[in-house]
Amino acid sequence: MTAETAPHYLVLTDEAVEGYDPRTKMNPPLRSAKDRDALIEAVADGTLDCLATDHAPHTEIEKDSDFDAAPSGIVGLETALGVLLKALVEPKHLSMPELILRMTANPLRVLGLPGGTLEAGTPADVTIFDPARRWTVRAAEFASMGRNTPFEGWESRARAAHDARRKITYRAQPLEVSAR
Repeated sequence: MTAETAPHYLVLTDEAVEGYDPRTKMNPPLRSAKDRDALIEAVADGTLDCLATDHAPHTEIEKDSDFDAAPSGIVGLETALGVLLKALVEPKHLSMPELILRMTANPLRVLGLPGGTLEAGTPADVTIFDPARRWTVRAAEFASMGRNTPFEGWESRARAAHDARRKITYRAQPLEVSAR
């Protein structure tokens, strides 16, 4: 058995919806702080073994309506790592290697897909990021065509160190990673 959650459910609660901003409308909807804390505990103890972005890049026109008419979902790709670091690594619920496994190798394993490792002969699906790099979430700067994020203006850390739109070639070297 496997289960997953998304970053926004680990940092936001139903209090974020009080102003009925369509950028906070998601499905399932945000719940109480008690529910959020239970999700964090489930990630920490391994009950939730995968972390997904729940990326739903609706257009501004779709989201720029009243709360009831707006579609559910938020852009999740560009903020996922920073939000998960804040929710899980900084408070020491997971180590950085454990977080990376939950975002990469575990979902691929569940789906029976290759990748998620740096082993010879596997797809080189590598993202290079700087865990110390600080940045402010600005939806207007997203590479995604969607701009619907409840994290606008949040201070975050960890961002891709290279523009994903450029092809960058690296010479593979053996890498030791331990889950401490």
